[in-house]
Amino acid sequence: MNKTSALEVARLGKLVGLKGELKLHIHSDFPEQFSVGKIFTTQKNLSLEVASYDVKKGLISFVDFQDRQSAAKLVNAFLFTSIEQSEKDCLLEEGEFFWYEIIGMNVKEQSTLLGKVQEIQRIADVDYLVVQTDASLIEKKLSKSFYIPFIERYILDVDKALEEVHVKDALALLENS
Repeated sequence: MNKTSALEVARLGKLVGLKGELKLHIHSDFPEQFSVGKIFTTQKNLSLEVASYDVKKGLISFVDFQDRQSAAKLVNAFLFTSIEQSEKDCLLEEGEFFWYEIIGMNVKEQSTLLGKVQEIQRIADVDYLVVQTDASLIEKKLSKSFYIPFIERYILDVDKALEEVHVKDALALLENS
């Protein structure tokens, strides 16, 4: 992925009130990126500048869409930003990663290659690595894909330099999939 690739960060929901406010469904761990003045694009390449954002109510409005009639055009739109902008706006702590950094990495348990991270799904409050099983394990009649919870119980570390996720007890998850 290059720095200008688009990342989906939210979806706009229903209209609330008369001032063009919309329910914001955040698909990110960084609500601070929705501050006044920030610009996002939609799936229709429409640029939207944040006019207001109420974190507690989860409501957002955009410049030039601050009445009910014009904001209605934005219902169900997806908001995108670039990787470069995300890296500026969203400060990670030690041991934290953006999803796009992990997708595509090999998953290894000791010296065994289990597969490659295809995507990440959030179920309830837990992120799960969706792993495409390595061909050598599929030949042994194991599942073509499986899920690994991204929790300390299974994830030992993420090595960005080697592009590997080191896991423990994940082979048992695969065998029971």
